[in-house]
Amino acid sequence: MRKTTFSIIGACLLSSAIPLTVFSAVMGSSNYQIERDSLNVGGLDSQSASYASQDTMGEVGSGRSSSASYAVNGGYQQMADSSISITSPSDVTMEAVSGFSGGTSNGSTTWRVTTDNSTGYSLSVRANSSPAMLGQLNGSFIPNYAPAASDPDFTFSVGASAAAFGYSPEGTDIVQRYKDNGSSCNTGSGTTEDACWDGFSTSNVEVASSALANVPSGTNTVIKYRVGIGASRFLDSGVYEATIIVTATTL
Repeated sequence: MRKTTFSIIGACLLSSAIPLTVFSAVMGSSNYQIERDSLNVGGLDSQSASYASQDTMGEVGSGRSSSASYAVNGGYQQMADSSISITSPSDVTMEAVSGFSGGTSNGSTTWRVTTDNSTGYSLSVRANSSPAMLGQLNGSFIPNYAPAASDPDFTFSVGASAAAFGYSPEGTDIVQRYKDNGSSCNTGSGTTEDACWDGFSTSNVEVASSALANVPSGTNTVIKYRVGIGASRFLDSGVYEATIIVTATTL
């Protein structure tokens, strides 16, 4: 979308790479979900300091069977796999910024990860290209944001003759790198809004993680985007796009 010949629009086209296994629930409500059940004549859960044992009695048709189009894990013990799912938010169109006088453009997307895995999940992001934000004209781009040191910058900062595209994750499960003490990142336990800015890489960077299952409600992680253009930095007008890949995996 083009505003004027003096405007730039940064549009984030977002896709999700989702390694997951999907199960349907046999029963559920707004407060609980039962993914599997078993009809049998008995069973036992026993354990000691050195072992744990679960057994069932009387199951019929248990075991694993599959073909080119399906897989069935029959029976209570066969169904002991974990599942993970992630939402797929819509693309983001960020507000226009002048290519002559500069300015700041913001946008965000929210991903909800849900898993019954007892050891939790990890959420990571990466860009499809480097630089991440590419323009329509050959060779035009907005550089990736580069923090001043190895940790993210607490405040997004772009010089008068510079331009940059960066991100900041927010949520209850964000990793230590993006937590803060009110003035610095990767220290403390705070989650100050619109703080701890980083630049995208073509390699996966973990932004959120949890060591617990979170069914049925799941957990949201917000990725905030920002384009900053300095007052004396000229950029070609047109549409600039970034494709961001988000991956959720069980731990």
